[in-house]
Amino acid sequence: MARKGIWTIAGGKGGVGKSFLCSNLSIDLAQRGNSVVVIDADFGGPNIHTFFGISTSIISVSDFIKSNQLRLDDILLPTGIANLKLASGAHDVLGMANLNIIQQNKLIKAINSLDVDYVLVDLGAGTSSYTLDLFLMADVGILVAAPEPTSVENTYRFIKSAFYRKLKLVIKHQGVRSFLERITESKLEEAPRTPSDLVSEITDINVQAGEALKYELSNFCPKLILNQVRTPTDVRLGFSMGAASKKHFGVGLGYVGFVEHDSYVLQSIRQRRPTILQFPDSVAAQCITRIGQNIRQNYHLVHTNQ
Repeated sequence: MARKGIWTIAGGKGGVGKSFLCSNLSIDLAQRGNSVVVIDADFGGPNIHTFFGISTSIISVSDFIKSNQLRLDDILLPTGIANLKLASGAHDVLGMANLNIIQQNKLIKAINSLDVDYVLVDLGAGTSSYTLDLFLMADVGILVAAPEPTSVENTYRFIKSAFYRKLKLVIKHQGVRSFLERITESKLEEAPRTPSDLVSEITDINVQAGEALKYELSNFCPKLILNQVRTPTDVRLGFSMGAASKKHFGVGLGYVGFVEHDSYVLQSIRQRRPTILQFPDSVAAQCITRIGQNIRQNYHLVHTNQ
């Protein structure tokens, strides 16, 4: 089977709606006849099973990671939704909050080996190397933000951290790697001011690394979803974030849509049933359907002056 894609859903901070969007987008895909697996990789606070109305499971991702016998397929749970299975998050959270590199690579290899159309991976908040590496291994990396200052700021921080992590994984030249370590640990004003400054400085160190940087800049384009949007100004924020990301980091940010604030969302969460199933005609469910279509078709919203 030729898989259509691995989607990772991340956010600079918690509480922006990652798990809500991951669960509902997965249902939208499954309802279209795709085979889908959702993986709860938020070891700091796994909760996606709650959105499916599933109690804490007796088997989880942590069991797969610790076992030499279990395959990832062995821990997949039925969700009660056709074509859709779930790998529940670690239930021994304290012992699994940070994976070592061997455990991380085992999980990434297993995700890539799943024989399904789509794999959606719900990541924890923040910028740990584990979270960044899972985000970067995906075919589609999706960032969820809320239209408020701390969420926006943390989204920018995530973009910058993910891009520098990507460069460190790709570029092998030791002088360039040392330079990247130095500027990522330095204060913002000491770092190169624009993407062209960064390209110039790295090219001065090593021409091949400079070309690699240009290539990675042109091919790194995370998707952005704004959640809990209430006003036209909130909607326009997505375009502003895309422009700012391009200007300051040289990274394109594809604005694939927004979910309007909808009281039916809270009702569905309290009823432990996904919004797209419980209230399929709600504004939020329609927003999610449009977002799913935009991601599948690689379509980004276009800003108009109207």
